[in-house]
Amino acid sequence: MPQAKYPEHDINQVFDYIHTILSSGNVAENALDEMSFLNRLFAALPVEAVEYGMQFLHGKRDLPKACDEILPLYVRFVNLVDYCEAIDILGQISANPTPEELSERIRLHGKLDEMEKCFCQSLLGFSYNKDQATEKSETKSSAPVNSSASNSTGSEAASQDAGEESSNLHLMNSIAPVFLCADPLKTALFYETKLGFHAAHLDDEAMPHIRLHRDNIEIILAKGKEDETVSRSSSLYDLYIFVSEPMMLQMELQNAGVTVLKALEDSDTVHTNREFVIEDIDGRRICFSQRISG
Repeated sequence: MPQAKYPEHDINQVFDYIHTILSSGNVAENALDEMSFLNRLFAALPVEAVEYGMQFLHGKRDLPKACDEILPLYVRFVNLVDYCEAIDILGQISANPTPEELSERIRLHGKLDEMEKCFCQSLLGFSYNKDQATEKSETKSSAPVNSSASNSTGSEAASQDAGEESSNLHLMNSIAPVFLCADPLKTALFYETKLGFHAAHLDDEAMPHIRLHRDNIEIILAKGKEDETVSRSSSLYDLYIFVSEPMMLQMELQNAGVTVLKALEDSDTVHTNREFVIEDIDGRRICFSQRISG
């Protein structure tokens, strides 16, 4: 079982850790392929199923029975995290190890050999094809966990597409709008304290920016000039987010002191979905809408 501490809800950070370790070298040739395979399968799941995967990583085993069908994915995920921790420990053993360190090195190498046996093996009815992306294997498998009828997120659509064609399984994984800000740090603080996002500051990249996460939503904040920031004439909304429970989210944001421009109660449900609109600290208008299946 993994020993390190990981975020409770953000699986993206865990995959970032996995990628960092596996990219350092001295790993199985197909280790990065295994990471890519698992990442694609998780991306095709509803939000709830991903959350249960994170709970499994943290040692929770009494998961809902609906998770039984995708439990093998959780096991493989934990196996890969455990593998990365072992690689990390091996990298810290000196070139001239003590007898104790040498014994630990031998033990860990044996552990790694055992863990590598499952890499890129078929999972949930899918097999990994490095040249043609992940494709449906001939082995029949029950469908992954379905979200509720009200949860019409992008992950739900992905889970529905996953069983159709191999090309539908995440050649493109997600989308993140780029917001130009006069003061990205100030904007990030607003999104963290008011909207419940988590910020990762990526100052060492070609475009220094801040990446915001919440659930399946990512937003990139980048430094922009005053005349490059929000322009009200560009569109009605700057961002349109589909949500599962708009009433609960509206109450959360109102309690945090967020400016609500149009409340859910004022939504014209005859011509639009159930939605509410807020304004962020830079004046952007963000619409949160519950997609109604027709």
